[in-house]
Amino acid sequence: MKTRKILLIGDSITDCGRREDQEGLGNGYVRLIHDYLITTYPSANYQIVNTGIGGNRVTDLAARWQTDVIDHQPDYVSISIGINDVWRQLDRPEIEQVLPEKFSSVYKELLTIVKEETNAHILLMEPTIIAEDVNSTGNKLLKDYVEIVHQLAKAFEATLIPTHKAFIEYLQSESTYKLTTDGVHMNSAGNMLMATTWLRTVEELLK
Repeated sequence: MKTRKILLIGDSITDCGRREDQEGLGNGYVRLIHDYLITTYPSANYQIVNTGIGGNRVTDLAARWQTDVIDHQPDYVSISIGINDVWRQLDRPEIEQVLPEKFSSVYKELLTIVKEETNAHILLMEPTIIAEDVNSTGNKLLKDYVEIVHQLAKAFEATLIPTHKAFIEYLQSESTYKLTTDGVHMNSAGNMLMATTWLRTVEELLK
């Protein structure tokens, strides 16, 4: 059976210590997706590639798109970006910001390149949360970025993975169990919610 390459790119939530990991997967949601697929479909020949880098915004993805996505020629490319594009507006307001219009235009360029230069099916993950409070400033600002991801998924016939929705619904449940270590970076429960949301959306496509 042909090896199917699934490449996941994003920021620290995707990175999650991948460069200290012998398999290059890290210890986050990418690892959970890998372990699930390998054990559930042992004869399927999935190759999971993690090219997440902590701190990245969509403009950082653009700078490394050729080497970290296109050169791999993946069968599926999963993108999780947008948290730092918003978070930097809150914690580093003095730097040049990636506001919604720029986020949309740069992201669109990246997806256009994927369509033109690979045969990959595109998987777009909604950016998750900024603070475990539905009404936080970060989560309010994220709404425009989540909407842009929806628009791009439709325009590029991509699969939309509702990770923001999953986290907001969890917060609305009023469970007291935390999903993050600091409002952004996942603990093991947050990684599990990301992985299960991804798998529920994508698993049928991979069979």
